[in-house]
Amino acid sequence: MDWIRLTKSGKDLTGLKGRLIEVTEEELKKHNKRDDCWICIRGFVYNVSPYMEYHPGGEDELMRAAGSDGTDLFDQVHRWVNYESMLKECLVGRMAVKPAIPKGSHEGKKVLNGMLPKSPVTDPLPKEGPSSPSYDWFQTDSLVTIVIYTKQKGISLDSVIIDHQGDSIRAEVIVKDYSYLLHIELCHDVQEDFSVRVIENVGKIEIILRKRENTSWKCLGRPLENDNSLIPKKDRGLCYRKCQLISKEDVTHDTKLLCVMLPPSTHLQVPVGQHVYLKLTITGTEIVKPYTPVSDSLLSEFKEPVLMNNKYIYFLIKIYPAGLFTPELDHLQIGDFVSVSNPEGNFKISRLQELEDLYLLAAGTGFTPMVKIMNYALTYLPSLRTMKLMFFNKTEDDIIWRSQLEKLACKDKRFDVEFVLSASTSDWNGKQGRISPALLSEFLKTNLDKSKVLICICGPTPFTEEGIKLLHDLNFSKDEIHSFTA
Repeated sequence: MDWIRLTKSGKDLTGLKGRLIEVTEEELKKHNKRDDCWICIRGFVYNVSPYMEYHPGGEDELMRAAGSDGTDLFDQVHRWVNYESMLKECLVGRMAVKPAIPKGSHEGKKVLNGMLPKSPVTDPLPKEGPSSPSYDWFQTDSLVTIVIYTKQKGISLDSVIIDHQGDSIRAEVIVKDYSYLLHIELCHDVQEDFSVRVIENVGKIEIILRKRENTSWKCLGRPLENDNSLIPKKDRGLCYRKCQLISKEDVTHDTKLLCVMLPPSTHLQVPVGQHVYLKLTITGTEIVKPYTPVSDSLLSEFKEPVLMNNKYIYFLIKIYPAGLFTPELDHLQIGDFVSVSNPEGNFKISRLQELEDLYLLAAGTGFTPMVKIMNYALTYLPSLRTMKLMFFNKTEDDIIWRSQLEKLACKDKRFDVEFVLSASTSDWNGKQGRISPALLSEFLKTNLDKSKVLICICGPTPFTEEGIKLLHDLNFSKDEIHSFTA
């Protein structure tokens, strides 16, 4: 909030008195000190010196990119942050375009900031990348069906994100670690809702649209930006849609379960172990935070597959009274809207297949990625013998869904839960302390036969880092450990 107030104060934060300039690489390199620090992100240059004391990661993190192109570093740490909005008052200008002759087939193209402009349709993909999908369409009197041929077996409904807005349709398909985009301005009006079908064994996706008028279409429409492109997923950028808050209920004294509803013009299913970003405009600035969706309950009887859920997304969110984002979320009324991004994350559900023992280490709201993993494992893994959760909290009042966890342990003998408190009262009979070799050794002792095992860990960064170190000390390999970012 202090930073937002400063940007609204009218002070000159660039040192250029409102001018925008073209910045050469030579000029950029000169501004590499704490009190004179320029950084380039995606071709735009910002004077971040005024932001130094407000940056959550500290000055040293910003100085890693001082006087240089910080795009890759930014993407590694927090590419979801809306830096354009946060730093708009610090904008110095654009990097100067300079001619260059790159190697290979791009000879003669102009290069911006030393990098070729992206040309995903025509540029060859790396040899390890998938072959490029394609699409076609056909119609009946009342329907238009768009067919995407991914040429990849195993494509599922949660690999497809579709948004129909106005007269355009945007369909993104995740193919391995790549993103394929279909982006069309339709030549005629269609109804808001649509249906999606995936034929997994051939990797074919069908999007069925309903015409508003029973007229014959001469063409599907006009290609829009990046239509028919296949690029690495990390380069695609995030797409948001407005979702309506449907319900809000207390879970603990400071944690709430929020339910939002996707618009009827959107198809989106968040895969197990992945997260989305929620976006709100706070005092004129867009603020974005990552959250992992959960199931509505640990005790749900799943009649439909977990990944084929309906239009509702649930979030367990801890409210920090002095925070910037969560109080605004808490103030939302039923019927208000919050923007939700496409899913992201590097957890692959294939890591759960044929699993025998699953161990979960969670601290506080680090419990949220575990919810869907627990539900999926108990419902769909016939090979599962044991699933154990060690849940670290400060006090008993902080334990999320304690009664549900205890009921689940009684209901399913494969599951066990242990609560560990760091600030317990004198009447607490359970485990106490913080993550330690002694606690982990006892927790993991059932895995002496080294069966097929996976250990998932999530919590504050110091908790996760210490946990991973201790697990390696106990001779668990990197392939047997997955860490989530809290």
